[in-house]
Amino acid sequence: MLAAPASEYLNPRQLAFFRARLVDERDALLGAAQQTTRHLQEFESTPDPSDRASLEEDHTLELRVRDRERKLLHKIDQAIARIDNGTFGWCEESGEPIGIARLIARPTAVYTVEAQERHESRSKRMSG
Repeated sequence: MLAAPASEYLNPRQLAFFRARLVDERDALLGAAQQTTRHLQEFESTPDPSDRASLEEDHTLELRVRDRERKLLHKIDQAIARIDNGTFGWCEESGEPIGIARLIARPTAVYTVEAQERHESRSKRMSG
């Protein structure tokens, strides 16, 4: 896929590859969320305060991870929508191709590396 000529950027075969990858990742995240739900429902009450505190800390950490995954699910759904509407793989800032290598590494990317760096730099200046 990386060896494909620029004229074949995001051809139907490549788009099908990214769609399948995104759907697989979404399914895995949804499965993990269901597993977390079951795990939290099996919460075992323990009379020992330190054991209880440890369990609560584990659950808090697990919920924090799931919240991050929930945000990623949203990005995955947006990426699939971009595949459907023909904007997948094109930078939202510059309109340039994001690049196959970057999309393989981060299929939810909406910016080229350069645009992402500018975006992060602006965010740091605004929050700092």
